[in-house]
Amino acid sequence: MTAPGFRLTDSTLRDGSHAIAHRFTIEQVTDIVTGLDAAGVPVIEVSHGDGLGGSSFNYGFSATDEMELVRAAVAARTQARIAVLMLPGIGTRDDLRQAAELGIDVARIATHCTEADIAEQHIALAKQLGLEAVGFLMLSHMIAPEELLEQARKLESYGADCVYVVDSAGAMTIEDARRRVSLLADGLDTQVGIHAHNNLSLAVANSMAALEEGAAQIDGCTTGLGAGAGNCATEVLVAAMQRSGVDSGVDPLRVVDVAQDTVRPIRPEQGVIDRDGLVMGYAGVYGSFLLHARRAAERYGVDTKELLLELGRRKVVGGQEDMIIDVAVQLERRAASARAAATAEASA
Repeated sequence: MTAPGFRLTDSTLRDGSHAIAHRFTIEQVTDIVTGLDAAGVPVIEVSHGDGLGGSSFNYGFSATDEMELVRAAVAARTQARIAVLMLPGIGTRDDLRQAAELGIDVARIATHCTEADIAEQHIALAKQLGLEAVGFLMLSHMIAPEELLEQARKLESYGADCVYVVDSAGAMTIEDARRRVSLLADGLDTQVGIHAHNNLSLAVANSMAALEEGAAQIDGCTTGLGAGAGNCATEVLVAAMQRSGVDSGVDPLRVVDVAQDTVRPIRPEQGVIDRDGLVMGYAGVYGSFLLHARRAAERYGVDTKELLLELGRRKVVGGQEDMIIDVAVQLERRAASARAAATAEASA
């Protein structure tokens, strides 16, 4: 197995933001970027978990302004490229311009897998700003591979340098990942990437399968720190690739030190696939819904598992976080009605 042109992006400081309710500090960003940069990680992504402009009531406020975190990341790197994520409708073009002025190198423009057309102006702006532009098709498991290819072709036509298959729910099997990456790699002239979550404990396997099918870019997060049950663990991926004869360009021993000594203390329990995380992958629920769903379930006295399953049945997608409350209220009312009916029947 070979990896021509393969490049790793570490998203600990973006996707990992979900797992800690967007509480990263400048010191943590500086330490993590310094460690990953020294280990040879070529791209490091930094922004709010929901991308530029994500700090809000709807998605969760950042403890530190994300532009200050970006500034710290740019200052700490010596060779790595710094990336940001942007979801049109959450972030604005002015946000992207500001990040570019701070010295970022890569703009990853994310849309739902059926809405690639809303990324056109943002990809064009990224190119105008001299940035590498990456298209991010979130919740890629929700449509057939052939439909995903059509969406990917739109991103390519807008000027994307790479288009990602994004398993935002950690719902893909190895065959799911293979089919989507293979089809895009054969059907596009631009590069193809994969962003895997670990809800079904398949993130590393899916990433390595994607590499075999032609993926040129692969994402990871140290310790797997990320939304839902977490992401493909960077240090595990690098070690597994090394054992398989793939040179990722990253020092496996140095990156595992970063994971253990710098990132692990931030959330020591990361890496455990608990009931809620597994149910998210099983039901195909957007990973960043986890903390929101747990809070709503506690507030309205409903089972988090049932809430997640209902969100999956309704095919709720990123940007519809307000629906979590609506569904929790409906489940609470349904349960109250059932209790009232049972009481009435017992009294009859």
